Amino acid sequence: MGAIKIITDSTADIPKRVREQHNIEMVPLKVLFGEDTYLDSVTITNNQFYERLAKADMLPTTSQPSPVEFMEAYERVLGTGSDTSIISIHLSSALSGTYQSAVLGSTLLDMPGDITVIDSKSASYGCGMLAVKAAEMAAAGETKEAIVTKVENMIKDRKMYFLLDTLEYLQKGGRIGKAAALFGSILNIKPILTIDGEGEVMAVDKVRGTKKAMQRIIDLFKNDFGNDPIEMTVGWTHKNELALELAALAQGQLNIRSIRQTEIGSVIGTHAGPGAAALFITRV
Repeated sequence: MGAIKIITDSTADIPKRVREQHNIEMVPLKVLFGEDTYLDSVTITNNQFYERLAKADMLPTTSQPSPVEFMEAYERVLGTGSDTSIISIHLSSALSGTYQSAVLGSTLLDMPGDITVIDSKSASYGCGMLAVKAAEMAAAGETKEAIVTKVENMIKDRKMYFLLDTLEYLQKGGRIGKAAALFGSILNIKPILTIDGEGEVMAVDKVRGTKKAMQRIIDLFKNDFGNDPIEMTVGWTHKNELALELAALAQGQLNIRSIRQTEIGSVIGTHAGPGAAALFITRV
């Protein structure tokens, strides 16, 4: 059986050391502040991104990799061995054209290649957890068919919730008006967001007060998983205090078998703003 290589994009928010440990190839999206263009997580770090975001009057925009950039990534990986095959897992097609670019890129190859492109129907580590699990299974010698089946099952089963620390960036992005943002901030309203089964961002609840909002998220997970053993990743945008507090609360109430940490990058961070917290959970 030939080697199986995993490819994802920068929105998966897999820490660099984890990507390197599992030999996961990453294709970056682009981040645009006005006329300045950066390769996400390559020519702009998360710290640099959030520092610039805090000073920006208008939110940056992002653009997906081109089909040619995906083609070049596939060629690099396929060139490592004649019997290499690829599983390419990407940001929800409901949020970006990245998945479509990857599919088109796979059709442009001049060389033979066994490539399966998967729509994660998720974002941030909701996508990242799929790529990491796929890479772990590949390293353990699992077949490509078994890996794809596991990933598809995880897509159906995974849950995630984001707790925002501020309404400022939703207002800047036109998601809510200035009056609503001001009123919500005065009342200490904390929005809870998720990504649904179709890969769309949706509001789950608005809770007054951080402590109540955190407990609301834990209650949502209890409803999703009960006492089933789970794997949890805690994520944050630039500042991790709220995220670590949320993770500690989860540890006391959920049957957690493993915990990972990651910093959420530019795509989610643009609209969530610094200080947001997220938990990504799947069954063991």
